[in-house]
Amino acid sequence: MDKRALIVDWGGVLTERLDLAMRNWAAQEGLDFDAYLAAMRSWLDPEHQLEAHINPVHALERGEIERPRFEAQLAERIALHSGLEVDATGLLERMFDCFEHAPAMNALVVRAHEAGLRTALLSNSWGNTYPRDGWEEMFDVVVISGEVGLRKPDRAIFELTCAQLDVPAPQSVFVDDMPHNVEAAQALGMTAILHADYEDTAQRLEQIFGISLA
Repeated sequence: MDKRALIVDWGGVLTERLDLAMRNWAAQEGLDFDAYLAAMRSWLDPEHQLEAHINPVHALERGEIERPRFEAQLAERIALHSGLEVDATGLLERMFDCFEHAPAMNALVVRAHEAGLRTALLSNSWGNTYPRDGWEEMFDVVVISGEVGLRKPDRAIFELTCAQLDVPAPQSVFVDDMPHNVEAAQALGMTAILHADYEDTAQRLEQIFGISLA
């Protein structure tokens, strides 16, 4: 079946690697990165994870709690694991300031759009401000988790994105840097690519769509 749509994640795909961004943020905060990971693991790891409806990360991504409340909870959780006090005010903005733009991937999406493919951004938000300059040239559809009350890897947010693109899931290609999101897209019938670097992703997209994108 011919592929007609390209759907991409933001953090870790249209930005540089998330682990590097988070390490830079931790260094700027004077935090042990491992302490941050331990704090997040207590919320996100399957062995320790709270029920989804009360998990602060999931609630934030669905837009169910305000950013200051989450920042306070995260600062408290980091302090518990590190013994260091963290300034909760503006914590997430400082974090996202460390996310570096990935120009090659952004340019690829522009070329895909110009080539006639339907394009969409599908991102789980932490209440952050997105750099939306140029998005009109990149995307037909923008789906931000906190704005629609759904989050990846929930099936419904993929279905919503495909519906807004007016392209069925089997004709869509999804790019994300998180394996569980890729698996969820594949379960819906989408072609999904686990993004690690520009060269590999660009090559695979060219093969799938049969057009030059690099």
